[in-house]
Amino acid sequence: MTTTSSAPRRAGIAQAILLLAAASMPVMAATLITPVLPQLLEHFADVAGAAVLVPMIVSAPALMVAVFAPFAGQIVDRVGRKWLLIIALVAYAAIGVVPAFIDGLTGILVSRLVLGVCDSAIMTVATALLIDYFQEERTRNRYLGLQAATAGIGATLFIVIGTALGASGWQAPFWVYLISVAIAVPALWLLWEPSAGGAAAAGEPVRPGRIAWRPLIGPLLVTVVGGIAFYVLPVNLPVLIGQAGVAATNTAVIGGLAALASVFVMLGGLLFQQFQRRLGDRVVPLGFALQAVGILALWVMSGAGVAGIVPGALIASFGSGLLLPGFLTWVVARAGFAERGRVTGVWTASFFLGNFLAPLVANGLGAAFGSLVPAIGIIGIAALAMAVISGVGARSSKGAAAVAAA
Repeated sequence: MTTTSSAPRRAGIAQAILLLAAASMPVMAATLITPVLPQLLEHFADVAGAAVLVPMIVSAPALMVAVFAPFAGQIVDRVGRKWLLIIALVAYAAIGVVPAFIDGLTGILVSRLVLGVCDSAIMTVATALLIDYFQEERTRNRYLGLQAATAGIGATLFIVIGTALGASGWQAPFWVYLISVAIAVPALWLLWEPSAGGAAAAGEPVRPGRIAWRPLIGPLLVTVVGGIAFYVLPVNLPVLIGQAGVAATNTAVIGGLAALASVFVMLGGLLFQQFQRRLGDRVVPLGFALQAVGILALWVMSGAGVAGIVPGALIASFGSGLLLPGFLTWVVARAGFAERGRVTGVWTASFFLGNFLAPLVANGLGAAFGSLVPAIGIIGIAALAMAVISGVGARSSKGAAAVAAA
């Protein structure tokens, strides 16, 4: 007689909460210290190259995610998911708090690079497990949309916390990185290694094989540009607000406006499933189009000060909330069980490469045009181009992101 003990475990709200919280840790790596970025610029003003190096405190983790996420994906497919996630969460806490103890820009940047290695594993595994656990398309899309919404909620919460703690000095927010331990501990009991048998029953290959990368090249390149457009406002909005006349020490205004933009990312994520149900892959060009409209509006209206900057930032942020889960359903969700870790890793690397490049591109263009505002406007034009390109791709080939084992 067959017993029910062999039945596969079914994920529920507890697993979803843990994985969504884990996926928000890379968001925290940046947004938590965004409100104190002006303080950091002032504190390290005498350090050579501080204007470029200090923003990299925010973006350096993204560089390491871009470098190491493909390796994390390899490990995920060949070794497993659960324990890599737990180890990465604990290491994230230990490394994230380091800047609270040191006062050298070089040391802080090194710690942030190591933090990015942890981020690469956390983001790759959390996304792969979310798709492993919730395979029914409607449920999966809802949770992928919630992943973007959680990123927005988390960004808002972390900005508020960073703002409050930033009043005590720029080092205080780094203590919050210890929160990842609160995710790692319940994960010991509530998460499990997904069953290859379940994937086999769904017709997915369960042995790692070669991946047909050619159909993914276009979506991955578009993802890089999307990562730039997604990240350019979280990194630069506090600076833009400062240039509009708000004092660097006024963290309440800086953090409050940055948090408001994050709320609109959250709204985009919450509404993603409704848009995706009607538009399919065309939700990606819609997200790009909204980013473009918002950024270009910010450019045109920036002369009006903060009141001119905020509306465009909110429109662009809503587009970002649609874009992140749109990418995940376009590329990652179509990968089979045996390839999901590797595809997730490469997609994560592409997105975070764009995140890392965002401040470099913005500062480089800002130097060329003499101001940050037109530099961000150029990125808005690039987002508009991506809306057209991804729109043509979505219309001409619905299967452009399909993954098949060779």
